[in-house]
Amino acid sequence: MKRLVRIAFLAVALGFGAWVVARQWEEIRAGFARLSWQSLVLSLVAVVAALCSGMMTWRALLADLGSPLPFRPAAKVFFVGQLGKYIPGSLWPVLAQMEMGRELGVPRPRSAAAFFLTMPVQLGSGLMISGVTLLTALPGSVAPYAWVFLLIPLLAVVFEPRVINAVLGFGLRKLKREPLERPLTRKGMLTALGWALLGWTAYGLHLAAVLHEFGPSGVSAVVFSVGAFALSWCLGIMTFVVPAGAGVREAAMVVVLAPVLDRGSAIAVALCSRIVIILGDLVCAGAAGLSARRAVDPRRDPDPGKAV
Repeated sequence: MKRLVRIAFLAVALGFGAWVVARQWEEIRAGFARLSWQSLVLSLVAVVAALCSGMMTWRALLADLGSPLPFRPAAKVFFVGQLGKYIPGSLWPVLAQMEMGRELGVPRPRSAAAFFLTMPVQLGSGLMISGVTLLTALPGSVAPYAWVFLLIPLLAVVFEPRVINAVLGFGLRKLKREPLERPLTRKGMLTALGWALLGWTAYGLHLAAVLHEFGPSGVSAVVFSVGAFALSWCLGIMTFVVPAGAGVREAAMVVVLAPVLDRGSAIAVALCSRIVIILGDLVCAGAAGLSARRAVDPRRDPDPGKAV
């Protein structure tokens, strides 16, 4: 039964992902026609690195809460679960991670806490790095989004363990759940923040590889790309009802790229970025699933607990 549910979940997630691509296929095809295979490969490699950094952010939070997972099982739970973001609604990824994590001995409340903490950590770090990089590369590009950066002081609260532990405890009491066995620590939060910042850097390299084919290049373009992608993601993630921020993030990216590209080129870059990220999600989910399956195959490893 669990296998059928998991297959159904993957089928629905992939179906919505295909819908996101199909509805703008002509624009996407035109954009990819302008990309060299070198840029496409570099962009995909950078996306995979960024997605792995996102997984490590979540894994660091989960470990700090008391459930350290080996790399391969953690990657399977995170990447397969993340396919749920293509289904409308914001709860599918966390539900998938809770169920898959439970099979590895991770209590559901702990999985939920790690999931919901990952988002503000990424949002706060994304706003911080976008503000710094956009101001460095192109100061005038920040002005229209000054209101967004007002959220940084509020999100900074997430990085104070005493505050977030109190919030988590209150939420669990209201839900009549057992309190978390281990509180978050400052070391764990800083580790998660470090992985998140590394992920934004990799996402910026991904966008820079695409952007290079449309004109802007050089160190300044790379720095600008880090900020442009992070800000676009932050604006897109605020719309929870849209599958994976589909459409919102691209629209935001078109506006953010306006200082360096004409509208047509900006649309093509945004759509190419979207497709490379979808490919990255599929690559990571497939690789993590196969790796974890091999790790527990008794014919290959008599002691699966030793999987790293």
